Order: sequence, then structure tokens, then C-alpha cells
Amino acid sequence: MIPSSMIRDATEERTLSTMMAWRVREFGPPEIMKFERVPRPEPGAGEVLVKVKAAGVGPWDGWIRAGKSALPQPLPLTLGSDLSGEIVAMGHDVAELAVGDQVYGVTNPQFVGAYAEYAVASAGMVSTKPTSLTHVEAASVPVVAVTAWQALFDHAQLKAGQTVVIQGAAGNVGSYAVQLARQAGVQTIASVSTEDISAVRDLGANTVIDCRTQRFEKEVQDADAVIDLVGGETQERSFQVLRRGGKLISAVSRPGQDLAKRYGVEAAFFLVNVRSEFLTKVARFIDGGKLRTNVGTVLPLADAREAHLMLERVRPQPKGKIVLDVGAS
Repeated sequence: MIPSSMIRDATEERTLSTMMAWRVREFGPPEIMKFERVPRPEPGAGEVLVKVKAAGVGPWDGWIRAGKSALPQPLPLTLGSDLSGEIVAMGHDVAELAVGDQVYGVTNPQFVGAYAEYAVASAGMVSTKPTSLTHVEAASVPVVAVTAWQALFDHAQLKAGQTVVIQGAAGNVGSYAVQLARQAGVQTIASVSTEDISAVRDLGANTVIDCRTQRFEKEVQDADAVIDLVGGETQERSFQVLRRGGKLISAVSRPGQDLAKRYGVEAAFFLVNVRSEFLTKVARFIDGGKLRTNVGTVLPLADAREAHLMLERVRPQPKGKIVLDVGAS
């Protein structure tokens, strides 16, 4: 007969070497997501193992789950990219981080692995967590804030005194774009729905256009850049508000080059490239009181499928970022 102490020790060892994670074994609707016990990953060269305290939920997670990602996604996979937590182990060739560091950022270039109790992250895609934020707040930041930063300054290359039109300025990316533009001295024209006008003005937009009652192309001309966070017809109409030589930068869909040529402007689509250097800059702004986060709904990790039902609008979708509180599970 096996002693009960040996059974208990074996069970504890197995529990310590495994974790709970949301897995996708086939692409499809939220119902295909499975909350499973899986082996705890080990960090390789240039990687860290993070004990996840919170994980952000974004539209891209839904695209990956549905098999609509712009990046190849081999199955099976663990969902999730945004995270905040504590480094508990490190691989080789990691110089600027240490075990015990409180970090936030993204898992890897494939944007997978964060809906779990532990996640391996590329060391170059995390940075020290803003000290003024909780882990839940910090997990709401990385992808959307860096997207806003790169759209404004890397791709549109805006400078103080120039003018930008932000389409979808009340969204998770747009709200950061408004705040970052204000901090940089860029004049901001924000296009939003009626119910979001007050909130976007409060973020610092110089001019706010009600997209339900106003035609922005009749209100704006000679803008230096448009940050498109909406796509479709809104994107097509946005060409009309740019000066010749201006830039239309989209984070949602590829702009038509025929329209760009007709209006004499540049037009580009980009995928965000989350790196430590950008996360460090964003953290500095947050801790300096210059950027506000916007957490919408907080759910325990075990309810990640509910979060995806919100993404699919099967459940009411809240304003602000959806975050999974891993500690609450």
C-alpha cells in the first residue's frame, strides 16, 4: 500500500508543475475555448516566466480564437497577449530584468499565452510596471497605448503644432491617442459618438466632432494626419480632410492606394510592435500623471469565455478595457 504522504507529495508536485490556462484546439466561436490544466512553461533564451496577476482582453484575441489573425497561429494555443505580473524565472541572455520584478507588457510577437496562471514572455516585450497602477490597471495598457504611440509618432511622425484627426477617439486606442497628442502639443480633432463627447473633451481633445450628427469632412480641412481606428466608409471619407502630403495611418485595415494617389497623401496600415522601450515611455507618462487608464469590466480568469462573448457582442460590451483578474480565480 502506498503511504498517503507519498500520494500527497506527488499530487503537490504535479500541481506545482502545472497551471490553468485557456486553450484553443480548433478555431471558432467562444464556445471552443477550454479552461484546462496544462504543463507550466519554462522560459528559453531571451525570455522570462511571469506569474500572471492580470491579463488584458482585446479584439485581436477574438481574431486569433476565430482563426482570423493576420499572423500564423499553430494549434493548440493559449489565448492572450497583454499581461501584468511578477517574474518568477528567467532564461539565458536576459540582462535588464530580475526575478521578483513587477512587469507589464506582451507575451510574444504571436500575441498568445497570457490567459494563464503563468506565461512566458519575450524579455524585450515587457518592462517595469507603472508603480501607480494595480496589476489589473497595468494589464489594460500595453497593446492599446503602444498602438496609439506608434500611430502618432512613428508612422504619422507628428510634431508639436501640427493637427491630427482621430477617428474612433473614444475607444481604447483612441483615448490614449488623444492624451498622447495633447502631451506632445499636437492639435487634436476627435470624432466620436454623441455619448462620448464629454469624456473625450475631458481627455484633452481640442475639437470634438459628433460623428452621428456632423460630417467630419465638412468640418475639417488641411489636417496633417488622420489616425484611423474605425475603417470602412469612415476611412475612405477621411482622405478628404488631409492636406496634400498628409498621412492617413490605420490600425484596423489597409487604406486604398488609389484614394491616396487621388488626394496626394500617404496612406498606410501597421501592426503594433510592442517593445520594452515604448512600455517604459508609457509607464513614465502614467506615473507622471499624464496618462489615464480606462478599465471597463474585470472578470476572474475562469470567466474568460464571458469576455469573448462580450467581444462578439453576444453579451453587452462595456466601455473601457476588459481585464481578467488571475488572482480572483
